[in-house]
Parts: sequence; structure tokens; C-alpha cells
Amino acid sequence: MSHTPPKDHAGAKLGMWLFLFTELLLFGGLFLLYGAYFARYPREFAAAGREMHLGFGTVNTIILITSSLMAAMAVTAIQRSGRRLAVYLLGGTVLCGAIFLFNKYLEWSAEFSRGIYPGSPLLATVPPGESVFYSLYYVTVGLHGLHVLIGGALLTVVAVRVGRGTIHVGDFAWLENGALYWHLVDLVWIFIFPLYYLVL
Repeated sequence: MSHTPPKDHAGAKLGMWLFLFTELLLFGGLFLLYGAYFARYPREFAAAGREMHLGFGTVNTIILITSSLMAAMAVTAIQRSGRRLAVYLLGGTVLCGAIFLFNKYLEWSAEFSRGIYPGSPLLATVPPGESVFYSLYYVTVGLHGLHVLIGGALLTVVAVRVGRGTIHVGDFAWLENGALYWHLVDLVWIFIFPLYYLVL
């Protein structure tokens, strides 16, 4: 009986790593596509990149890095039987995710008001390379935003389970896997930020 939890925990963690690998393949494919088109339209990508809101991108980068740190600290807290602290840290992580999405809403609202959105009349008049840049931007960032939303929902469920004592020092696979998923969300953004906001 005493050996069952470690086996379950190891299996759950392995399953999560395999799932994260498929997610990396998904975003990796988008990044490779970006690289292929960047090689074809370097000037157009640079011109479109200068239209991005660097301020929003920078703030969101700081927010996600902070949230990832809190998710890691929540795992450490539960390992030390700090259930209440873990709940607070998870709440902070989810709050950061909500702020990230709100900032993204403000940024996209600004882009839409300037006529920069898929299928807009403005993008129909710009060079093909710039149109490709914005299309890749909306697909990649939109998909990432969906992952932020899913990750936030997952960590909310985890926080509730921690608060109820279902997740504890002897069984915290849910928390650890939720944190791993959130780290993926952070990692993907670390690639998105320079590709779309700092492109030269």
C-alpha cells in the first residue's frame, strides 16, 4: 500500500510530460513556420513588428514570469505542508493569468481599432509579408491565450482541492502537473515575445 502513491504520482507526471511534448510540437511548428516566412520576408516582418505594442508585450512577460515563479513556490509550499500558502500562491498565479488576458484584450482592441486584424481592408493593402506576419501573430498568440485560459481554470480547480485538503504533502500530483502546464505557458510566451515584439 505504501508504494502505490509514488507509482501513481510518477505515472501522472510522465503522462503530463508526454502531453507537454505534444504541446511543444504544436507551438514548435508555428515557430518553424514563422522562421520560414521571416527568411522570405525579413523587411516586411521587421516593419510589422515595429507596429506591435512593446509596452503590452513587456508587461505581460513580467506578469507571466512572476506567475510561473508563484506556481513553483506553491509546489514547494505544499511539500512543506503549507496548504494555506499554496492556496494563496495559486490564487496569485491565476490572478496574473487574468491580468495577462485583460492586457491582451486591451492590446487587441487597440490593434482592431487601427484596422489590424485578420481579413481587414487595411491588411489587404499592405505587402504580403506584413499580412503573413499579422496572421501568424493572431494564430500563435490567440492559441497561447487559450492555453492561459485553460491553465488558469486548471489551477483554480487545483487551488480548491488544496484548500479542501484533497491535495496535500502526501499526494500533490495535481498541483505539480498543473504547475508544469503553467510553466509551458510561460515558456511559449518567452519565445513569442522576442519573435513578434522585438523582431529587427
